[in-house]
Order: sequence, then C-alpha cells, then structure tokens
Amino acid sequence: MTALKKRLILRVRDRSARIGLIGLGYVGLPLAREFLRRGFRVLGFDIDPLKIERINAGLGYIRHIDDGFLREFVIARNTFTATDDFSRLNEPDFILICVPTPLGARRTPDLTYVLDSTQRIAARLRRGQAVVLESTTYPGTTDEEMLPILERTGLEAGRDFFLGYSPEREDPGNPKYGTSAIPKVVSSVTAGDVDLFEALYGEITRTVPVSTTRVAEASKILENTYRAVNIALVNELKMLFDRMGIDVWEVIAASSTKPFGFQPFYPGPGLGGHCIPIDPFYLTHKAKEYGFDTRFIRLAGEINTRQPHYVVEKAEEVLRRFRKSIGRSRVLILGIAYKKDIDDLRESPALDVIRLLEADGAHVDYHDPYVPLLKEDGAEMKSVALTDAALSGADAVVIITDHSSLDYARVFRLSQVLVDARNATARVPEAVGGASWIVKG
Repeated sequence: MTALKKRLILRVRDRSARIGLIGLGYVGLPLAREFLRRGFRVLGFDIDPLKIERINAGLGYIRHIDDGFLREFVIARNTFTATDDFSRLNEPDFILICVPTPLGARRTPDLTYVLDSTQRIAARLRRGQAVVLESTTYPGTTDEEMLPILERTGLEAGRDFFLGYSPEREDPGNPKYGTSAIPKVVSSVTAGDVDLFEALYGEITRTVPVSTTRVAEASKILENTYRAVNIALVNELKMLFDRMGIDVWEVIAASSTKPFGFQPFYPGPGLGGHCIPIDPFYLTHKAKEYGFDTRFIRLAGEINTRQPHYVVEKAEEVLRRFRKSIGRSRVLILGIAYKKDIDDLRESPALDVIRLLEADGAHVDYHDPYVPLLKEDGAEMKSVALTDAALSGADAVVIITDHSSLDYARVFRLSQVLVDARNATARVPEAVGGASWIVKG
C-alpha cells in the first residue's frame, strides 16, 4: 500500500477527509446527507446558482429530502457548504461526480456533464486526491474517457491520485431503501486500489468490490436494462391482452402467487426517471464499437417509448364510444411526476401524453400535488385544483401517476370517462360495472 493511499484511508477512518460532490441533485444530495451524518465535512459543487443559494440558506428543493438535515449541517454545524466556484476542487480529498448522463437528439449518449466535470477536476487536481464517477454510463467511460484527461496533468493514477467508479443506486422517494440501505458496487481503474473506495463507501453502507471499473459500469447498465426489458414485456402483453379481453393486472396477480421463477413487473403509460428510459441506450451505443447489434434491448426501448401513444389512442377510442372527438375534448391528466409521491419530472411519460393530446387538438389540464408548475418547451402550465367541477367537467380523466394522496373513489365517481394507466382504481369497489368507462393501462 502506497503512503498516499494509506494516508487517505486513515483520513477516512478518523473522519478528517473532506468529501467533494459535483452535482447536488437526486443523487448528490442524498449522498451528501449520508456522509454528513457520519461526521464528514462536505463541499458541494453545482452550476445552478439558485440551488446553491437555497442549500446555503438551509432550504431544500427536492420534496422527499427533508430540509432538516440542511439546517443542521449547513447552519448549525457548518459542515456542509455548496458553491459554484470550481476553483475550489483542490480542497476535497475525495471528489464524487454525480451529474446527469442524458441522451442526445438521436438517442446517443451525451457525456458532456461527465467530461466537463473531469476537465474542471483536471484543472485543479493535486497529488493525493481520489476521484469517483457515480453517473450511469457505458463500460469504458472511466478508463477510456476520464483517465486520459486526468493523466494529461502529469499525475499518474495509482501513484499520484486515484480514480474509481461506483454507480449510484438511488430510488427517489423509496422509504425502504435509502442511500445507506443500498449496497455500493465499488471499483478502481488501477489494480489493487479498490480498497480505498471500499474504505470510503464502507463508512455509509455495505460495499461490493469488483475487479474493474468496466465491470462496475456494466453492472449498473444490467440492472436498468433488466427492468426496461421486463417492463417492455408486460407492456406488450398489456396491449395483446387488451385485444383479447383479458385483464393484464389480474394475470400478473395470478402469476405472482408462484413462489419461485417469477418476479412481477407492471405495465404503465411509459418509463420515466433518469435511469431506466436512458441507460439501455448507452449500452446499445457502446455495443456498436464491437460490431454488435443489441436487437433485444432496442426492441424493448421501442415498446416502452410507444406507451404514451397507446394511452392517447385508448383515450381517443373511449371518447369515440361516447361520440366525442379528442380534438374537441377537455382532458384532465392526474399526476405528471414520473412515479408516485415525488416531484421528479425527468423523462416522465406524462409530458409525452400531454404533447400528443395537445397535438390532436385537446384542451389539457393537469393536477399533481407535487408539481404545482410545469415549464415545458417555453410554455407554462399550472396544476389545477382537483375540485368536483374539474373532475366532472372533463370529457376524459387520465391517470398517469398514481399519487397516494388522491381519492380514487371520488375520481371514479365524478369522471365522465376515466382512462386508468396505473390500475389506481383497482381497490374502488364501485369501479366494477360503474357508470364511468375504465380502461386499465
């Protein structure tokens, strides 16, 4: 063990190591909270000045993350500071990169945020620092893209600094699996140095060391591709069973009674969030370098991205049964966050549903208790109050996100036409054989 690595490990164990985080969003902020709770000092970096201002005032901006920890560690203990001054990147001992990895216009990987962060680190990189990428990406990003940038400084990985990859596994709003309850896969670009990252992340959760950064990167891609493919399967079966007059939700419930060999996945209006709709395409892109066509993954992506169209088609179909045209109808969308009980709009299928309905001439309103204002493509929409008049006055009500706070019995009772893409009305007794027309997604 080199003297530099030994010193870093000792600084971790005595809590004198300072943690730097680039990106203070849905991944970075929960990670900061865990390190702060274990007694570390954290310096957070972000390019959003409003976010920086709120954090330094002890105010949160993510609904499911309590403001209390900010007030405690920013104001009372003064161990957490946020800044947009990247010249301070030489101060932390560990720099964790938690920035978005979106898709470009042609659904190709966009590593702009990762590479910009790496360039900023390289400009201030000093001997004895350790850098970890947490953003989801394709295998080879850490050693092929980041390592050359950092070593152009003249410093050598494994000798002067350390570079690793540890994929984020956040599930926003999940009360059962917070950051400290989820095992952390850790890896290093240099053989024999994974123990440094085990020491760091071992302070906040259980670690799972792997042999290379490529294995760690691939593990994250596999996790999300696994979910995307299985969700695509049930989405396709949903469309088939609909034609056959079979309730897909009842089928899944019956199959779920098998105690082995079956794991339930559920259909919906499309995939949302930063990971599942995006990550498989990162692997598809990388596969092309090896002359490999990931046909199965591409097909799953096509099925899942088709679901918002399917929801709109079902709304049009049901309205026609009541001799109404979608182009002359008022449609009320219930829930626009990508999943229930959070305020996260990233890749939400509701946005596509709204765009498609408006393109067909519908007048669209939405209600979401977690998203009071929607800014999209330069336009603004405000969440409408879920009054009796709003429900009964809509020609069609479409449930996209099944927030727990909504009274679905009331929604069913007052809706003229109801398209339920989340099976939210499953526990409403009167929904069976009631007056409204229910189409379960």
